Amino acid sequence: MELSTRYTPADFEARIYTDWLASGGFQPGPETKAEKTFTIMIPPPNVTGVLHMGHALNGTVQDIVMRFKRMNGYTALWVPGTDHAGIATQAVVEKQLYEKEKKTRNDLGREAFLKRVWEWKEEHGSYILEQFRRLGSSCDWSRTRFTMEPMLTTAVRESFVRLWEKGLIYRGARLVNWDCVLETAVSDDEIEYVPRKDKLYEIRYPVKGQAGEFVTVATTRPETMLGDTGVAVNPNDERWKHLIGKSLVLPFIGREIPVVGDDQVEMDFGTGAVKITPGHDPADYERGQRFKLPIINLYEKDGRLNDNGGPFAGLSREKARTEVVKKLEELELLGKVEDYSHNVAVSDRSKSVIEPIVSEQWFVKMEPLAQPAIKAVKDGTLKFRPERWTKVYLDWLENVHDWCISRQLWWGHQIPVWYDADDVPVASRTDLAIGSPHPKTKKPIVRQDPDVLDTWASSWLWPFATLGWPDKTPDLARFYPTQFLSTAREIIYLWVARMVMAGYEFMDHLPMEERCPFDVCNIHATVLDGKGRRMSKSAGNGIDPIEMIDKYGADAVRYSLVLLTKEGQDVKLSPDRFEQGYRFSNKVWNAARFVLMNMSGATLVDPTSKAGREQCRLEDRWILSRLARVRSEVSEKLDAYMFNDAAMALYQFVWNDFCDWYVEIVKSRMSDANDPSGPVARGTLARVLNDALALLHPFTPYMTEALWSNLNETLKRKQPLLMNCNWPDGSGLEIDERAESEMQTIQDLVHAVRQIRNLTTAGERQPLQAKIAAPKQAERDVLLAHVATVRALASLETCEIADKVTRPKNSAVAVTGGVEVFVALAENVDLGKLKDVLARRAEKVRQGIGGIDSKLHNAAFVERADPDVVAGEKVRRAELVTELQLLERNLSDV
Repeated sequence: MELSTRYTPADFEARIYTDWLASGGFQPGPETKAEKTFTIMIPPPNVTGVLHMGHALNGTVQDIVMRFKRMNGYTALWVPGTDHAGIATQAVVEKQLYEKEKKTRNDLGREAFLKRVWEWKEEHGSYILEQFRRLGSSCDWSRTRFTMEPMLTTAVRESFVRLWEKGLIYRGARLVNWDCVLETAVSDDEIEYVPRKDKLYEIRYPVKGQAGEFVTVATTRPETMLGDTGVAVNPNDERWKHLIGKSLVLPFIGREIPVVGDDQVEMDFGTGAVKITPGHDPADYERGQRFKLPIINLYEKDGRLNDNGGPFAGLSREKARTEVVKKLEELELLGKVEDYSHNVAVSDRSKSVIEPIVSEQWFVKMEPLAQPAIKAVKDGTLKFRPERWTKVYLDWLENVHDWCISRQLWWGHQIPVWYDADDVPVASRTDLAIGSPHPKTKKPIVRQDPDVLDTWASSWLWPFATLGWPDKTPDLARFYPTQFLSTAREIIYLWVARMVMAGYEFMDHLPMEERCPFDVCNIHATVLDGKGRRMSKSAGNGIDPIEMIDKYGADAVRYSLVLLTKEGQDVKLSPDRFEQGYRFSNKVWNAARFVLMNMSGATLVDPTSKAGREQCRLEDRWILSRLARVRSEVSEKLDAYMFNDAAMALYQFVWNDFCDWYVEIVKSRMSDANDPSGPVARGTLARVLNDALALLHPFTPYMTEALWSNLNETLKRKQPLLMNCNWPDGSGLEIDERAESEMQTIQDLVHAVRQIRNLTTAGERQPLQAKIAAPKQAERDVLLAHVATVRALASLETCEIADKVTRPKNSAVAVTGGVEVFVALAENVDLGKLKDVLARRAEKVRQGIGGIDSKLHNAAFVERADPDVVAGEKVRRAELVTELQLLERNLSDV
């Protein structure tokens, strides 16, 4: 079947994905004694989510690994699923409820509201997983998990009760991030920082018993002064140290608060005196703990001031600020008011300003859980890629705080704690009926704790709960621990570190060396917009992967993302950059089209057979040697999870070596039916195409699968789907150093002629006359033996090759190694104009060299820039120097 002249992804993708599913290739087969398992757990996207470029990159990376491992004989399992995303999902349904019915969740009640959320989840919850399918993700969809399905709910209950029984869960009053709109505590990852222009207010606090003496503090939140319980000054500050130990009188409230000496106070910042509000500021909370200051909570759950606000009770935070400033001014206690720019923490869901408050919450003691997770990295059990992310992981674990696991929501895992009438708590793996006897006090159970668990309190169990834990299931024994996790840097401590802790804590039926949930944690790049900004809904600068797939195809999106993403570097992305992957797809498609057209009904000779080896020409031996190298390199790079390096190696081999050189050289052998080397050339084309499709498959699965089907049909062979085939083993291939060296001589000469065309603006196909001086016998012999190839590739009318030649009059020159190339200029070339063009280009090149030198001579640039960037600048400089030498050589003779 003849292929179309362009690859049209939409004609193939849906059908091919259906074929993959039908083949069962996404699912691991029956267990065997000799099997090697390889498992990946997808980082579960929020059930409210839609695919963004970060998902697309990470999904591509994971799918590359999965397909590569399957083809290498592993029993591979990729478990998909979604996270219930407590706050996000509840916020979506609450918004919908209010917009459609003008009702709140409280109007419905907990049970009816949760029914609505489940209905929403059933209708919309699989949307993002369907988008992953469009990308080509080869997950085992039969094992799709959801963090609130019964199996995982059992696991969450089990983990909570185990920690409770060990005394690692407790309830207490601590400072938490509070969302006053959603009326719940939120985690650090549910906060974003936005720049704000506010006012910085100076407030004067009267010193008790010393009329006319004041201590001046500065704040952007004057309303919080109502919760102050102290003021700190540096003991070495001459302005204030005499007041240490004395008391100040808090305006409006009349409360006496102490002045404490703290050498952590910066004397030259602000007024040098710092108000302490332990109930509403993390730094003040810590300072208050050190000085044993009381904690005063100013706010109701909705952010209105409570009775501790005195005359301002009942006001919102914003209104209270206005009124407090107004009253301070009336009392002549307001000092300077200045404009002040700073970052403010807001809830990423409600967009309301986060209020730190002290609240009764449930906590997990983290320090005992952290120790094995720290050891796992230090002894090499767990490795991060890139390695620098190890520090982020360890910094958090070595300074870990107790984890607030409770949320004041309805959607989520309700905390499995029940109370009797005396509020004595008890945790239980199963529901305790209201009125049933309390397991310890024997008094009737009267209520269950209304809070739900933090979303991370279920997803930290993901690597083993998805396999059936706490039951010792066959899947758990077969696929745990997993081997590879790929995720974003933002959740290294929120999710990655907690999963490691959970693995060591709960997989206690395994020896310690088998408990770590994964061997490698790959931190993928952050995808930025074309200007280097983070993509976000609010900025309106996101790129929809599905739109790009619709326009360019899934393979183009996948390959572009991997080509653009170097290890450890973030990627700047604009929609037009997917053209690179699209052009590559069409390059491969058309090369395959050429191969298939020339194989149909023709005789093929296997170039790796004894007879084939005898018939192979230089170009055949060369491309087979290059194939051997790239197969080895790509295998090595993928084993090391160096995706960009593997993709680049394949790109250069397929585009440059195969398409631009080998296919161009053998076209003449295809067009001559009487050429005795035709069959081995066709056999070489078939072998290279066969192996190249397999090597490319993990990166561009749809296109390669489509071409594989056509290759099988053309060769009249029966083969399974490419995704179910083996990785190329390199059989019959070997590195041929001589062939590669000789071919390099030919390529260098052709490049030299092309340089002259570029310099002299001679047309790409304009026949030229060349004289070549090749003083070295070995190079001269190669060029003389393959002069027809040189003439064809360089579009030369005549080509004289000798150890010495006389340079023609009015000729251009290029040098490659020890070979000089002289090309006679056409009679109609204006030499004066040519000289002017060359001079301008030479000056531009000198400027380019100067610009690079200024960077490389800048110590700050060399020290701070990415090493790959510095290396790239050095390579570019060498290229420009070579170009300048060539320009100057030609200028001297024109």
